[in-house]
Order: sequence, then structure tokens, then C-alpha cells
Amino acid sequence: MFDKMFCFSFSAAFLAMTIPATAAQLSGDARGAIPHDVQQLVAIDYRAMQNSDAAMQLRDKVMPPDLKQFDEALSKSGLNENHDVDDLAFALFRPSGATDQVETVGIAQGQFAVDDIMANFRKQRVKPKLIRSNKIYPMGKTGMVLCFVDPSTMVFGSNEAVKQSLDARDGITGSLLTNGPMMDAMRSVDSEPLWSILDQKGTQTMMKQLLGQAGSMTDYDSVRKRLIASWYSMNFQHGVVFDLTVSTGDLFAAATVSSLLNAAVAYKKMSGSDSEKAAMAATDVSSSAGQLNIHFATSDSTFNTLLNSQLFQSMVQ
Repeated sequence: MFDKMFCFSFSAAFLAMTIPATAAQLSGDARGAIPHDVQQLVAIDYRAMQNSDAAMQLRDKVMPPDLKQFDEALSKSGLNENHDVDDLAFALFRPSGATDQVETVGIAQGQFAVDDIMANFRKQRVKPKLIRSNKIYPMGKTGMVLCFVDPSTMVFGSNEAVKQSLDARDGITGSLLTNGPMMDAMRSVDSEPLWSILDQKGTQTMMKQLLGQAGSMTDYDSVRKRLIASWYSMNFQHGVVFDLTVSTGDLFAAATVSSLLNAAVAYKKMSGSDSEKAAMAATDVSSSAGQLNIHFATSDSTFNTLLNSQLFQSMVQ
């Protein structure tokens, strides 16, 4: 499930390559509807994506099933996805009391004509189910459900995921608002049009994937547990800029992972395809004050070439 979410975040990133530099910020109600034990949270400026012709042309090529299903469900539920949804977020979280189990809940923000939507549901004879005072509606035949927690915030997903979201929002279980490390990470990136934050487990899994074979080395195993959290953002105002920060709180751990990643980059520069070599040439890996920093910046034309490469295809499959 994490692999699916991790691929989604990168798919969304590539989809949004032509989005103007607006911000995907979540309201207090939206944050309160995200359960406390978040493994990864991804947020995108959905309205800007819809307004970008190039992004829409790329959508069919790279959009993951969750987002395709959401688009279909929106139209069948009486919402106009081109005008009503401003920001879209997906949270991968561990349900209360669970260890290995994970759920995904989606959150949409926008100016929703709730009265009209409810009238459409009544016209279709769609009856809600109640969780306390919250009305849960099915989203067509997708198996997903939705609930408006306020006129501008909607949560959607499986029945169980939405129930967990509402439990957090109603104060029955903890929410993201009480998760200090993740809130701190979010404040570092939520002024960007696309961003993501990951907890310790999510960060460890991500770094294992990024390192590839180098992630099996003894050096990495010795510092893996010191990886605390991470966050990344993408900006598209002047070319494509990607910044990832991994917090370790430990100078040695940050320097060790930096060395391993630099070795992996050097290897790709020597053995990769032309597009992979170009991507690695645009990548800078460093460490400072217990943080690992990865910076990627390139022009639109170089990035367009990368989109057709095997490297890109392997990232979004």
C-alpha cells in the first residue's frame, strides 16, 4: 500500500509540472479530519491542474487509479470537478490500534454548492448513512463514500477510511492537529503547489526505494532507525524544482545517507541512459545540521525529455 501511495505522490508531481506557483494549503477543518497516525500526506493544487492544458494531456498517461476513480465518482455524485474542487489531498494512515494495517482517505477543498448536491442525491433517491450526526453518501458504484465536514471540505474513500476520518474530526480519536512532528514538517512545505510529508516509517521506506541496492548496505542499516521524518515540494514557476528534506537529528546519520545517495548518483551518471544522466546531473545531495537535502532543478525542455524516459516510466508504474 505504501508503494501505491509513494507512486501516487510522484505521479501527481509529474502531472503538475505546468501548474503555476500557487499553494495547496489545508484548512483547519481539513487537517482535523486527518487521523493522527499519518504515514504520508500528499497535497496538490487541483484547480490549477485542471486549468493546465499540458497537465490534462499528461493525465491519462500517468494518473494513478485512485485519482481516476475520484474523477469518475465526482461527476456521478453531482459535483463539477472542474469548478468545485480547489485542493486535493490523500492521507495514508494507520487506523487507531493497528500496526501494519493502513487506510487511505481523500480530502477535497473547494466552494461546494452543498444544497444543490443534496438535491441531486435526493433526486437520485440516494439515502445517507449516519455516523453520529455525519451524513455519508455513496459515490456512484465505485465503492467509495463521501461526507461534507463543512461546506468547503469533503472527505472521501472507503467506508472504513471515512469513518476513521470522522472519528478524528469529532475528537473521538487523535487527529493530525495533535501530531507535532508532522505539523512541523507541513509548515515547511505547504506554501508550494505540490507537497508531501512522511513520518518515520514512511521515510524509511522511501529512502530504501531511493537508494536501491545501496539500501541493502550495512552503512544504511546502521542509520535507518535514525531517519525521523521527511518532506518534499515541487515548484514550477521557473523550470522544475524538486526539494526533499530528511530529518535525522543526527549529523552522522545525515552524512552517511548523503554519502550513499551521492554514490548512487555517481553510478547512474556513469551507467544510465542519456535522460538518466541528465537527471542525475541536475541533482544535488548534501547534508547539514542533521538533515539530508536533495535538490533537483532543470528546464522544462529537459524535463519533457525525462518524461519519455525509462526512468520516468519506472517511477509511475
